[in-house]
Amino acid sequence: MDGTDKNNNMGLPHTLSSGQAGLGALAGVTFLTRPDRVFGANDRVRVAVVGLRGQGFLHVEEYTEVPNVEIAAVCEVDENILNKRLADMEKMALPRPKTFIDVRKLMEDTSIDAVSIATPNHWHSLIAIWACQAGKDVYVEKPCSHNWWEGHQLVKAAAKYNRIVQHGTNMRSSPAAREGIQKLQEGVVGDVYMGRGICYCRRPSIGHAPVEPVPPGVHYDLWIGPAPARPFTQNRFHYNWHWFWDTGNGDVGNQGIHYMDVARWGLGVKFPNKVSAIGGHFMFDDDQETPNTLNCSFQFDMPDGKRKILVMEVRHWITNHEADIDTPGFGLIIPNFLGYPDPRAEHRRQFSGQTVGDIFYGPKGYMAIAHGGHEFYRTWLGAEQQPGPSGNQYEGSCWANFIDAVRSRKRENLHAPIEEGHYSCTLVHLANASYRLGRTLNFDPATEQVIEDEEANRLLRGAYREPFVVPEKI
Repeated sequence: MDGTDKNNNMGLPHTLSSGQAGLGALAGVTFLTRPDRVFGANDRVRVAVVGLRGQGFLHVEEYTEVPNVEIAAVCEVDENILNKRLADMEKMALPRPKTFIDVRKLMEDTSIDAVSIATPNHWHSLIAIWACQAGKDVYVEKPCSHNWWEGHQLVKAAAKYNRIVQHGTNMRSSPAAREGIQKLQEGVVGDVYMGRGICYCRRPSIGHAPVEPVPPGVHYDLWIGPAPARPFTQNRFHYNWHWFWDTGNGDVGNQGIHYMDVARWGLGVKFPNKVSAIGGHFMFDDDQETPNTLNCSFQFDMPDGKRKILVMEVRHWITNHEADIDTPGFGLIIPNFLGYPDPRAEHRRQFSGQTVGDIFYGPKGYMAIAHGGHEFYRTWLGAEQQPGPSGNQYEGSCWANFIDAVRSRKRENLHAPIEEGHYSCTLVHLANASYRLGRTLNFDPATEQVIEDEEANRLLRGAYREPFVVPEKI
């Protein structure tokens, strides 16, 4: 495809038959790969960004800050957004990229070096696996998976096809967070026994939305992809898809995954042995299916016979702050992406009063690591809670780190490798399964299965709508 109107796939109907669907439509198809490209110091890395409405355009902006990176292609199933973003890129004096509606057609383009994914959650793993099969490196937004099984398959695909795959838990590239975790590992608060991820986000009610015709320019069948086919409503579409089980993982998998990941990182653990989550959809009468308040606890049995605990708390409305997280000047500010209307931008002012981050506890004291418009860590030591080591800065970029690894081919240099993403996302999926089933889950880290609970394992396995199926064999 050459990016012209004749070949840019803009004329696809709203529903694609399997014959129209491209390479990925057939079960067991593996995209043709190419030999690994060897990058010289001045060679451009050609990136395709998939999903452009909100976070995806942040990807575009981040890559423009990295030397010798070209946004060579974009893919978006809503032509209204696609056209707006192309105009935004023109204002930024960026070269016009190739355009795609169907991501499977993008995979056929052998000139693309890397795919950067910012679609709804239910598409993340499938697109990433297809990209690995097509010989492309991958940056995949958090959470990397919509269920445990597809995350497991993505890890296998990254290894089999020797791909560089970065997870979008970008706190791992924050200098302040990295320094804070190093201090924990050095014993600043002693042997850390508990890590708490806190996600107190001011989320208004989404109300009720009626079924309506699919808006012009929206390729809804492609948007649904692997999920069950449902009638179109505004609440199941842009952004609010987070709050439906078919497409999202609730706020524990949306914003909370950042703090779940940092908590696990600071504790130095992988998979848990026991998980329990309780909560509900409090206060609002609306269409949301996922809980807006959730308390999750994870137990980790350590090789030395000790145990560690990770606690994740999600709250949705008015709440207190903790451990100096979200003191004045440290608010989470969601950018208004070049003025494009977005539910997050609409409530931008409210985001400045939220509490999002982590607290770690040890016998010598505790540490807070904050996440938002500015990262910092602070410690309080001894029974008198005297101030200890601290740091403030936000200069790291997960996208720049990804491109560095693409060039070097050194997966060990990734700040957020897909294996770490899979560990953290599995916590999300286990917590949601415990909540939905109303019981504690006992998990076997060796088999990655819930012990003697087939109902829970079915939830972790997920299901797919043909032809958008995560492959059984990688």
